[in-house]
Amino acid sequence: MTAFSAILAVFLHLDVLLPHFFAAYGSGIYVLLFAVIFAETGFIFTPFLPGDSLLFAAGALCASSGLQVGWLWLFLVIAAFLGDALNYRVGAVFGEQLSSHKWVNPTHLAKAHAYFERYGGKAIILGRFLPIIRTFVPFVCGITQMSYRRFMAYNLIGGLLWVTGFVFAGYWFGQLPWVKAHFSGLILGIMVVSFLPMVVDALRWGFNRSGR
Repeated sequence: MTAFSAILAVFLHLDVLLPHFFAAYGSGIYVLLFAVIFAETGFIFTPFLPGDSLLFAAGALCASSGLQVGWLWLFLVIAAFLGDALNYRVGAVFGEQLSSHKWVNPTHLAKAHAYFERYGGKAIILGRFLPIIRTFVPFVCGITQMSYRRFMAYNLIGGLLWVTGFVFAGYWFGQLPWVKAHFSGLILGIMVVSFLPMVVDALRWGFNRSGR
């Protein structure tokens, strides 16, 4: 196993390894969690990082350690908010360059812009709860030049709902005996449930096409 693959494996299983990192680095875990949530939402090339399961595990860790759940919640809300804001800006720059190409139909861009102005808020909020999708939604919002104020408002709402829901679910339920005894399986279950809507949509899309 190369050094890169070893580091990648650690990040992919960070939700399960959190107690070990806390034992080794103490309050430095705040920085690590902030960085991972920021990267998972802010960089288009890191959608594979843990999100839902990591937030749940972080909340559970607060209930069993000296971590302050209030501070953790605040840091992660900021990380999620700034991550999406960065992703939007990158998409906006890319969209400006894209619109200057001759092979891009400006009518299609205008239609995409109108769509996200109308439905973008729902996409931003619901996308927060869908792995991979939440990394791409702010990028696409930027490409289509969705109103910045409108995007930032829904970015804040979505980030608050996402972080609050999973962190406090972990904080309140993560220390239940059954949950502690089956924690790894529960984390896996959260990941499966998180991906389930995308699988259902993909299957529905496939059936619709085959029925034509």
